[in-house]
Amino acid sequence: MPEAAAWLILFLPLASFLLISIVIRPTLGSASQLAGYVTILAVGASFVLSLVALFSTVASDGHIAYPLHDWFSAGEFNFAVGILMDPLTAVMLVVVTGVSLMVQIYSIGYMHGDRGYTRYYASMSLFTMAMLGLVLANNLLQIFVFWELVGLGSYLLIGFWFDRPSAAAAAKKAFIITRFADFGLLLAILYLFFNGDTFRAADLNPFVITDIYHAIDLGIISVGVAQWVALGIFAGAMGKSAQFPLHTWLPDAMEGPTPVSALIHAATMVTAGVFLVARFFPLFEISPVAMNVVALIGGITAIFAASMGLVSNDIKRVLAYSTVSQLGYMMLALGVGAYGAAIFHLFTHAFFKALLFLGSGNVNHATGTFDMRYMGGLRKFMPWTYATFLIGSLSLSGIFPLSGFWSKDEILAHAFDSGDPVGGLVFLLALIAVFMTAFYMFRALFMTFNGDFKGGAEADPDAPTHGGGLHLGESPAVMLWPLLILAVPAVLIGFVANPLTDLGVVPIHWMSEFLHSNPALHNLHSGAPEFNKSLAAFSSAVALAGILLAYMMYQVKVISPEVVGRMFRPLYVLLSRKYYFDELYEDILVRRVFYGSVAYAFDWFDRSVVDALARLIGWFGANAGSALRQLQTGQLQTYGMAISIGILIIFGAFLFVRG
Repeated sequence: MPEAAAWLILFLPLASFLLISIVIRPTLGSASQLAGYVTILAVGASFVLSLVALFSTVASDGHIAYPLHDWFSAGEFNFAVGILMDPLTAVMLVVVTGVSLMVQIYSIGYMHGDRGYTRYYASMSLFTMAMLGLVLANNLLQIFVFWELVGLGSYLLIGFWFDRPSAAAAAKKAFIITRFADFGLLLAILYLFFNGDTFRAADLNPFVITDIYHAIDLGIISVGVAQWVALGIFAGAMGKSAQFPLHTWLPDAMEGPTPVSALIHAATMVTAGVFLVARFFPLFEISPVAMNVVALIGGITAIFAASMGLVSNDIKRVLAYSTVSQLGYMMLALGVGAYGAAIFHLFTHAFFKALLFLGSGNVNHATGTFDMRYMGGLRKFMPWTYATFLIGSLSLSGIFPLSGFWSKDEILAHAFDSGDPVGGLVFLLALIAVFMTAFYMFRALFMTFNGDFKGGAEADPDAPTHGGGLHLGESPAVMLWPLLILAVPAVLIGFVANPLTDLGVVPIHWMSEFLHSNPALHNLHSGAPEFNKSLAAFSSAVALAGILLAYMMYQVKVISPEVVGRMFRPLYVLLSRKYYFDELYEDILVRRVFYGSVAYAFDWFDRSVVDALARLIGWFGANAGSALRQLQTGQLQTYGMAISIGILIIFGAFLFVRG
């Protein structure tokens, strides 16, 4: 693939953003519709080029070499830009552009009539461009720039309806928490720079990713340096991917439009953290401490987020907790060395999670609410949305033979075969999360689509369209076709790594083998573990048990959810209050500790020390000027007397020294 075509993948959405922002918005009366078409055309072209990049990378045995282009130099600092086209890049490009294209098409119907329609598509173009720039970057500084642009795009889109206080607060919350985590990434970059003498001695650049890989091969990166850099990188990844304990921003991010949620959760913002750890996976491998931290945080996140999804009544927040949990799966996979399985799960998850979020958008479009307690019975009104939501739920639950089954099974198999205590612990956590995932997804399905309709927005006092907004029936074709298209990979995409069949075209575990063909991973054991039928059957049985429990509680109701809630009242309150993390961060850490102690101490220091010092300097200047002013009388005889006295003093001193 020519380098110019690779750059076009990035520049087409950028051109769309500039065209909408500068040309379309201020000049054309029909700007709204045109903005959507321009974005779809740009992202669609990027998707086609991404497919070309994928096929070209496969044909090139996992790597296409593009030159670096010097931007500027200052002393030992050299900033070069370039594209890193390897299996990870190729897979991520298809995920980002493919999901983004479906979301942009869907948005034509969902955002129709919104006052900010043009601004929406400009922000979506910027957001997609930022994620593509992050994926394509071959330089740590490039990564950091696009990393922050991804954060900016998410801020603009989460707070898209900024006139709603909850949306403005959610955008600020996401921005602040992820910026706090990004400080770790920045420290890692600076740490590499200040330990870059060995790089420069070997004629390597401490910022260029391929040079970092080369330094690892040469053995010039010590375990200590690798550990601190890896932990700094992971700190940034924890913020973007909402890993425990920096997860609190993601459920609130549902305040943005539903297509935004689909894009954030499936292909951009939250997957950026997993991508970043995968990009620097050779660095993590050097440090057992970093690997164990990634695995444990991932395992804790998987079960922690899933537990909150058990009791949430907002369908988008259920899906948000599901995303956090699945990102935990990906992180724990990376932590136990299952590089290929982690990215394979990211790949499959993108399609069925986008499908589920867009399905929730259709439900909201029909009922005017996201609260599942006021839904029910939608199966007969929305058969196509129901069918696609069922496919997404089955795939997310890991039911054979849908795509989620294959990728999740690979992660469980790797953790089970790891042979170390950390791997055994995260395997157990992941298995419990399998049960929880199946339960809360089918709880959502039964509450939303089965039973009797409970009134929608007309019955929900908290709905923005309370008292109206019902449009019971299937969504328009422009909102339905993206779901039907996404349902296909949700069912079939797992077969690119299906270990049960070899059709003679696609080798066994093709996706993992392709990802491991990255030259930087040549030291990593190749491929996936042998397919464990017993483990796959057991994990499937666990998932089916979760579905059965949801069926008994929310469909046939032989078990009363209200009775269970009363029996486990303290646990129910703990989960519904999200383990009180919002209270911990906002009430205790921010208001009491920061504002009440830290900020007060800084305020006292500013007033009592800094301001006092400034006043002292001012007083000295004013009073010194007053003293000098007494000498400037304007009387010539006084000046003559002073000069005479000075001459006498100088003459006396001269005589004294000569004597």
